[in-house]
Amino acid sequence: MRVVVIGSGIGGASCAYHLARRGAEVVVVDANENGAATSAGAGIISPWTSRRAEEDVLALEVRAGAYYPTLIGELAEEGEDNTSFAIVGGLVVSEDDTVLAETAERLTRRARRWPELGEVSVLDPKEARELFPPLAEGFGAVHVTGAGRVDGRALRAALLRAAGRHGARSVTGRAELVTTDGRVRGVVVAGERVDADAVVVAAGAWSPAVLAPLGVRPAVEPQRGQISHFGLSGTDTSAWPVVLPPSSHYLLAFPDSRVVAGATRETGSGFDYRVTAEGQREVLDHALRVAPGLGTATVIETRVGFRPATEDGLPVVGALDDHPEVVLSTGFGPAGLTVGPYAGRLVAQIVLGERPETELDAVSPRRFTAR
Repeated sequence: MRVVVIGSGIGGASCAYHLARRGAEVVVVDANENGAATSAGAGIISPWTSRRAEEDVLALEVRAGAYYPTLIGELAEEGEDNTSFAIVGGLVVSEDDTVLAETAERLTRRARRWPELGEVSVLDPKEARELFPPLAEGFGAVHVTGAGRVDGRALRAALLRAAGRHGARSVTGRAELVTTDGRVRGVVVAGERVDADAVVVAAGAWSPAVLAPLGVRPAVEPQRGQISHFGLSGTDTSAWPVVLPPSSHYLLAFPDSRVVAGATRETGSGFDYRVTAEGQREVLDHALRVAPGLGTATVIETRVGFRPATEDGLPVVGALDDHPEVVLSTGFGPAGLTVGPYAGRLVAQIVLGERPETELDAVSPRRFTAR
């Protein structure tokens, strides 16, 4: 069976890996657009601490988070040790003791349902700063031991290398769907026609453009995110936990004395690939309010990525009713690095004619195409 995967972000790379590992002939097509979300992303893998009130809505994200150790173990067996993923714990921080108590109660309840969250404890400001030294003095924290972090670029590269060892090949260029007798038969890219039994559209914020010839318009729009990287020369940041403030901004650290702060959520940005003064100020204001100890750090870089955001905040995963040979894996929004790897596994199951192990009705493309 030959499958074309359009897009090599985290969702596409994972799908290619899972398909190739199971014996499918895989061709990965990527347009190498500026602003691919995975290339910009540094992810916090802790769906259990989400502020969503509807815990049933969290089902896919929670299963995705729990799948990470399994996937990382498989990649290690493939010789891929440089995935960047590590469970480092997380701090949900606040200056309000009442908020901390309510958060601890909610997360303790969730830990009973989802043990991957780990142990839950309340830390005073001094204890919180012992774990994340740049933190402001007024912030206490709820500490959870199960939170992780990952560098999107590193994990994507590991998945693609592993897929390649199973025979997957890559083509650079913009894919155009080829339709004959009402069925998608493959793609044309860089002047080459690639026939396929199935096509996976995992092109992130560019997915609607790929699907337009079919008259399919999933409500996926680019949402610009600006995320800044800081250097703390000579500081061992390898074990620092991720930090989740009251806002949607966050902090996480990597072993190379690097702390990442982000990110803006700029709906309506289009594909405007720029670091803006306003966006940079927003990132810095949030970061330094929560962690003023970063004030003397070196600003290494600011990355820009276009999240594929949906109007209802849920991803789009599943086959098209009118074209069951086309399977979508997009719309992950800010949860891409959490959900994308697991979605790749589920999409591979769909493509191979199996019932996916997780129910996908809530995230089916049908909610857009059935209108």
